[in-house]
Amino acid sequence: MRYILLLFFVTSLFSKEFDFNLKVKKIASSTYFIEGKKEYFSQNNGGDIANSSFIVGDDGVLVIDTGSSYIYGKQLLKEIRKITNKPIKYVINTHHHPDHFLGNQAFKGAAIMASKYTKDYISKNGDEYITNLVNIIQYAMKGTEILIPTKVLSAKYINLGKHKIKVLYLNGHTKDDIVLYDEYTGVLFVSDLVFYNRAAATPHANINQWIKTLNTLKEIPYKLLVSGHGEVSNSKKPIIQMISYLKYLDNILKTSSKKGLGIYEILAIKKPKEFKGIFMLDEEFERSIINLYPTYENRILK
Repeated sequence: MRYILLLFFVTSLFSKEFDFNLKVKKIASSTYFIEGKKEYFSQNNGGDIANSSFIVGDDGVLVIDTGSSYIYGKQLLKEIRKITNKPIKYVINTHHHPDHFLGNQAFKGAAIMASKYTKDYISKNGDEYITNLVNIIQYAMKGTEILIPTKVLSAKYINLGKHKIKVLYLNGHTKDDIVLYDEYTGVLFVSDLVFYNRAAATPHANINQWIKTLNTLKEIPYKLLVSGHGEVSNSKKPIIQMISYLKYLDNILKTSSKKGLGIYEILAIKKPKEFKGIFMLDEEFERSIINLYPTYENRILK
């Protein structure tokens, strides 16, 4: 396969393992968080752009998203081992985007769980993800292979000692987005349903459904919200920011398609001041327009 040849070439050039310099933060009782960079994939960041979290229970550890490479996953596991020697009991892949599951290899032997849709998508398209990231990230992808989730997650709760974790099966960012709510600590892990102070990626998005899902999440009485990208928050601000941005994006796509605007004309429209300071706004807005505009145009033609 092509990506294997690429990996062989990259491995021959670099022998030293990429250092992600992961910084673990304790955010609640037995609950830990590692923040990814508010960037796009690059050689400089090694693909470290998504958040990972873990909870240490009485008899084991639950890991939420494993990062974008085998090396990241190994270094995540190393950080976990600095805190506990308890077995890795569960690994959750919240959805099928590569920055959230390509570190699975490091957790071989644990119950790696995802929705059926996510498991099937990874099985079908995982090698293509690796090929793309090898081209972008290069040597930080050394040794990365697909480890498909071993179990379909369908339970309403995951019990981890005193941590009773409610599982919500939602959608909008993708066709299947898993959200975890720890009723013991009040921490809500929403993965990429929320990008906080970082513009949202939308390659598989349904904008209207995403907004509905966010309104559902807003009603949960959480104490802390952990997004898929961006810092932890104790307020509703991340959800409100996401809803506002998605409504803006939806409105731009609707009005532009009705006017018959071209993509470059849309990209030239000045963005509202409320989004100033959001990382990667121009880049992700452009990707969203390119990805989503044909769907909106087709609606006008029907």
